[in-house]
Amino acid sequence: MNKTYEAHLEHSRKEGLLGTIRLLCVQMRPKQWSKNLLVLAALVFSFPNVTMTMFMQSIVGFLLFSFVSGCVYILNDFVDREADRQHPEKRNRPMASGALNPYMALLFGLIVLIVSIAGAFVFNVSFGVLLTIYFMNNLAYSLRLKHVVIADIMVIASGFVLRAIGGALVIQVPFTPWFLICTMLLALFLAISKRRHELYLLQENKTEHRKVLESYNPDLLNQLNSIVTSATITSYALFTFTSGRTLYLMWTIPFVLYGIFRYLYLIHVKGKGGKPDKILFEDKHILFTVILYAISVMVILSNFER
Repeated sequence: MNKTYEAHLEHSRKEGLLGTIRLLCVQMRPKQWSKNLLVLAALVFSFPNVTMTMFMQSIVGFLLFSFVSGCVYILNDFVDREADRQHPEKRNRPMASGALNPYMALLFGLIVLIVSIAGAFVFNVSFGVLLTIYFMNNLAYSLRLKHVVIADIMVIASGFVLRAIGGALVIQVPFTPWFLICTMLLALFLAISKRRHELYLLQENKTEHRKVLESYNPDLLNQLNSIVTSATITSYALFTFTSGRTLYLMWTIPFVLYGIFRYLYLIHVKGKGGKPDKILFEDKHILFTVILYAISVMVILSNFER
């Protein structure tokens, strides 16, 4: 256990119950809940027909996805706690560092999961089914599929697609195949970039972390990213013309191009890309591009809708 978490553990012991609660909250990784903002994508593309009810439904969907994803993080860290102790950053997580009893965390996660899934079914049956599929998908990933080359990044990408579908289900609006394809390709781009960054960080010690990294190399991941990048841009361009909304959505294509190019710059020049959620808030170029993109979509749909 490193000195930072020895002090952290001692502080938590002094705090007693409050310290344990704080560690449990940290273990659910609320900083990574930004990934669930994709649930709001359907709301953005529903302008100008958005109502306060739809907005509140989307917020509930976001929160339920966040709670379930937090349970997934608890499960994943429980399974990986021994391997995480060998990682330069992940060894600081509550379970891996020894600051939090792993079985207590697992029990807490189970309770939160049951309450969240039950709440989802009460809120919207279809959404409850999808949230259950999302958890089962991640359960398969944590227990087995994260060790299977190619399948691991496909499962990660499918999680983002399920978020996008969930966002549409909670506000009961249709979603186009092109929208889901764009979401899947962009998610693959982020997942591949994450694996590449892990190789970059761990280099020769890669087997001390993810065993699946033995099956990857930078050349393969670079080629995969090239394929996915081209497909993402092409698919999004087709989406703007075939979405059934307004052709003026094509004006948002430059934002997509710049966002992808900026991310590639961060990957290949700055050696980043391992934490997309962190990059979103730390890189002002990415953050402003996402904000301007969302505003542009809402303005275009509000003023140029057929």
